[in-house]
Amino acid sequence: MTTTTTLLPLKGQHHVSSITANARVNFDFYTNTLGMRLVKKTVNQDDTSVYHLFYADERGNPGTDVTFFEIPRAGSFVPGANAATTTSLRVAGDASIRYWQERFEALGVPHDEVDRRSGRAVLAFRDPEGQRLALVSDENDAGVEPGRPWANAPVPIEHGIRGLGPIELTVSRGERTAEVLTEVMGYRRKGSYPSPAFGQPDIVVYETGEGGTGAEVHLAERNDLPRERPGRGSVHHVAYRVENEEELRKWTRRLNEAGLPNSGFVERYYFKSLYFREPNGILFELATDGPGFEGDEPYERLGERLSLPPYFEDRRAEIEAGLKPLDTTKA
Repeated sequence: MTTTTTLLPLKGQHHVSSITANARVNFDFYTNTLGMRLVKKTVNQDDTSVYHLFYADERGNPGTDVTFFEIPRAGSFVPGANAATTTSLRVAGDASIRYWQERFEALGVPHDEVDRRSGRAVLAFRDPEGQRLALVSDENDAGVEPGRPWANAPVPIEHGIRGLGPIELTVSRGERTAEVLTEVMGYRRKGSYPSPAFGQPDIVVYETGEGGTGAEVHLAERNDLPRERPGRGSVHHVAYRVENEEELRKWTRRLNEAGLPNSGFVERYYFKSLYFREPNGILFELATDGPGFEGDEPYERLGERLSLPPYFEDRRAEIEAGLKPLDTTKA
């Protein structure tokens, strides 16, 4: 894949968007159990009948967001390959991993034993719809700066979730995704660690920008699995950080040079975006760091009302009438 456009390196994870069938249950788990802040309650801009919920650190800083589209009729996902298979969330250190293990046991959250991946303590767990998540320790991390947990959360701030960690991609043909990561997106190979699946290739770690927990992709090759069937509890797309709109427009040229079909520039109001699929079919987004979530709500009230970009405001009554009420004023 030949490219000539010169770009700043991607800065790491921006957000991960997934599917839920029940916004109320989703809201309760991510705020009351995980202690994340709902920083924006809005709609899917491609289907305004669907909520789009953003959970993040105290301000919704880029690199800290997990987001959900509510699709009430979505069936359960069927695990497989060619999907984002684990979304990890950063915590301060190994002591925080122990805190969360005890919290999950007390609250009945399904979880695995503490493991080590790529030299870090990791605690894998699932949300009420089976979303595959993991807490990862930032002990000794020296890469991308984390966010700041929300002080009003029901979790001690020293153990709060600080943002997105490594994203695991499971694909049937690893070399195809690796080529896009390295030759197009500018990632560099950092290392590898054994796959938990017997007889399968090692999971390869790639990093970008400043590196570290918030800037890694872990690529697992599994040609023994069928393609994952999406549904509630599965990841819809993974987004990566771009400095600004000028850089984002350069990325459109970069993808065109590489022969990768893409959406071109897309206005999302809270950030600017560009979408494309890597060769195994996983949907990637490139998104700018700004403008952010405080343009239409003050910091103190983030996520409490239905926020709509200005180009949807004249349809507010129609849009609100099509949504099930969701009280988030106590977020």
